[in-house]
Amino acid sequence: MPKHDNSAAREAVLRYHRLSKHGLHAYAPGPGHLDWAAQPDPFRRYHGAEYLALPLLAGALLTPWADLKAAEAVASRPVDGNGIASLLEMSLGLSAWKEYGGTRWALRCNPSSGNLHPTEAYVICPRMPGLARGVYHYLSAGHALERRASPAADGGWDACFTGGLLIALSSVHWREAWKYGARAYRYCQHDVGHAITALRYAAAALGWHMHLLNEWGDAEIASVCGLDRDADFPSAEEREHPDCILWLGPRAAAPTAASLLSLLGAAQWQGRANVLSQAHRDWPEIDEVARAAAKPRTEIEAVPAWMAAALPALSAPANAIRAAELFRQRRSAVAFDGKSGMSRTAFFAMLDALLPRAGVAPWDTLPWRPRLHPVFFVHRVEGLASGIYALPRHAAAEKALRAALDDTWHWSTISGCPSHLPLRLLAEADAREAARLISCHQAIAADSAFALGMLAEYRDGLAQAPWHYRSLFWEAGMLGQALYLEAEAAGLRATGIGCFFDDEMHRLLGLRDEQFQSLYHFTVGAAVDDSRLRTLAPYAHLTPRAM
Repeated sequence: MPKHDNSAAREAVLRYHRLSKHGLHAYAPGPGHLDWAAQPDPFRRYHGAEYLALPLLAGALLTPWADLKAAEAVASRPVDGNGIASLLEMSLGLSAWKEYGGTRWALRCNPSSGNLHPTEAYVICPRMPGLARGVYHYLSAGHALERRASPAADGGWDACFTGGLLIALSSVHWREAWKYGARAYRYCQHDVGHAITALRYAAAALGWHMHLLNEWGDAEIASVCGLDRDADFPSAEEREHPDCILWLGPRAAAPTAASLLSLLGAAQWQGRANVLSQAHRDWPEIDEVARAAAKPRTEIEAVPAWMAAALPALSAPANAIRAAELFRQRRSAVAFDGKSGMSRTAFFAMLDALLPRAGVAPWDTLPWRPRLHPVFFVHRVEGLASGIYALPRHAAAEKALRAALDDTWHWSTISGCPSHLPLRLLAEADAREAARLISCHQAIAADSAFALGMLAEYRDGLAQAPWHYRSLFWEAGMLGQALYLEAEAAGLRATGIGCFFDDEMHRLLGLRDEQFQSLYHFTVGAAVDDSRLRTLAPYAHLTPRAM
């Protein structure tokens, strides 16, 4: 496979990243005000496509959350229409409706910046019980599949699948740019990571394997999902950009892009995308970085040896909650009480879940070693000094971080911390005001039990290829989704912080160049609920469906 000259694309990505930074004296380019008349529809629909209502089955799934802490602990459910319905309900489906005054909005199991939900999902599957072969779009509003393509019955489509299915993810950048402007491209990539992890945990609850097919190029994903069909998308500003494709089911060979594309040549396509907004604003910065970070087809990446490194089994959570219940109760906190903390045992267990283990969700999804390393602002963890801590997530990272950060940090081990957990104390301090300031002055970063920023191996990632920029944000979103669920299981709540002053974080840590960059911030604590909001069941608006 020929090598690509990526120098111009890499420079474009570097330029975008610098442009899209928030600073103390100037925020990244944004809309200035919100044009509410142009707010995008959060639901993509394909008018004219065959509509298949899915059964609501997640409530009957009894898999404990604790069973997802070990490899092969859950017996595999059948890979069929009901299994796919459960998977989608637990990962990308609605989790509730919120109502205030005369306004109502939906929440989903996969979080999104500003609840704008740029991520769309497509199911590519063979004929199976309860589902015909084809390419489908998932519509979370109705918990339904819209059949976009119908491959020929005798063309060999079913033979390409070995008992599993594919799910592809794409992004509508305009949905985020409407509110966040130039920085929206970052948030779209965060949301892809959240969606990947939501899918992986849901698959694990069904006893299914899942991994990223990182060799596929964007153009291949677009063609398989019909995203390159110009006539099906009336608005150029609302086109979907292909992100990734995932194999779910048994540990077996996934279909190749070439085989599926050859069979889709004679397929019947149906459906035309709805218009999301009546007005749009162009963001050329996003268009440029999307072109620069586009991924061609690459070689298959083997599962790296580091994944087999022995780590002790994850400890079972004290909460005996079912996985499906946990997935659907996840919420983003809007405020914390500023008083409550958490135990150090729970804190260590939460951090332990961020280390990759072979066969354990969600980190077995990725073909690369961890490239993001959290730096914590610990405020209220019982038995742990307040201060700034770092968690290098692979063996070589600590040395690189020590060399890159200010040389006055202590890097002390913590008494009583599990020996395999590489948590290091950089400095004892009351870090609440630093966390608040860096997080665009938001109180949620100081009123929590702890906050964190995620340092990415940025320079090395982009040196490999410009499209690694996207996957660094995906991994950040994956860390965020893992923390969301770990917090819920611990009786706490979490929220992602996309608004932060990038270089203030870097200055605090003493970073002197772009070897590392902070890509996502997060916070966990005891939430304060808004009693003015009314909560409604996620699918109460639908006709009751048989279990």
